[in-house]
Amino acid sequence: MLQNKGKFDPYKMGPEGQTLHGDHAYVFYQVPQNASGLPLVFLHGAGQSGKTWETTPDGREGFQTIFLRKGYPVYLVDQPRRGRAGNSTVDSQLVATPMDQTWFDTFRVGMYPDYFDNAAFPRDKESLNQYFRQITPNTGAYDPDVISDAMAAVFEQSGDGVLITHSQGGGIGWLTAIKSSHVKAIISYEPGSGFVFPKGEVPEDMPALTGTLKGEPISAEDFKKLTRIPIIIYYGDNIPKDGDEAAKNPGQDNWRVRVKMAKLFVEKINSMGGHAELVMLPEHGLKGNTHFPFSDLNNEKVADLMQQFLKDNKLGH
Repeated sequence: MLQNKGKFDPYKMGPEGQTLHGDHAYVFYQVPQNASGLPLVFLHGAGQSGKTWETTPDGREGFQTIFLRKGYPVYLVDQPRRGRAGNSTVDSQLVATPMDQTWFDTFRVGMYPDYFDNAAFPRDKESLNQYFRQITPNTGAYDPDVISDAMAAVFEQSGDGVLITHSQGGGIGWLTAIKSSHVKAIISYEPGSGFVFPKGEVPEDMPALTGTLKGEPISAEDFKKLTRIPIIIYYGDNIPKDGDEAAKNPGQDNWRVRVKMAKLFVEKINSMGGHAELVMLPEHGLKGNTHFPFSDLNNEKVADLMQQFLKDNKLGH
């Protein structure tokens, strides 16, 4: 909260003493009757909001409803300075910047205007229109500490639960689990940044056609906290298998290095006694998944795979 100096005068309504409430998360939650399993807390990625987890671009049920039907309490979050939590305590200027085609390629729908041959994405114009329209800007600077503090506060309300993250939200997930003991597991869909490592053990920077990916150093004590909970990371299809050779398509090359960094993250967790796993969906028979496996045409099968993880780790049924 921000507050101006002085005392507010309701007759003058000047700036003195006025406050601004901001940098909070917005959370919509539903608890089904006879709920079973831990609450599932869903956090979106860059350019997105809680809409990510609602209905799909072509109008099918998203993970919000799918997991409610399975009997889980579901919490959908809009991170601070985004969507329905747009009140920021720092100044920002929004600039209208056309970049739908960049999102199309980066999200691995295809190489604009062409879809990947096996893309698990609807091909009608209206679905693509809705896909683009769910993108939303930051209303203040992206700040991992602000967001992870807000997420820790969410878990104070939900109690023990499972954190499900997407893309840029992946890095926030690690920080949230470090800050809150209520996070009992992390399920991360295509984490794209914010990979943490103990100080002195951060991998070398990984250049790609879309920029350089860097690991983030944290204390060994904090990193050790991530070894105490099960972690699973999912990536979709059309990602180059060779982690070193650059792809010609920048959108694909972007994810080549992210998978490579995720593998090192998982290896480090497990080398310190943790329980982390990286899953490439095509290796489980799920083909054509984009950057949004949970809203692709096969999202019910993706949900079944996630539910199996919950069951295997005694977090759900």
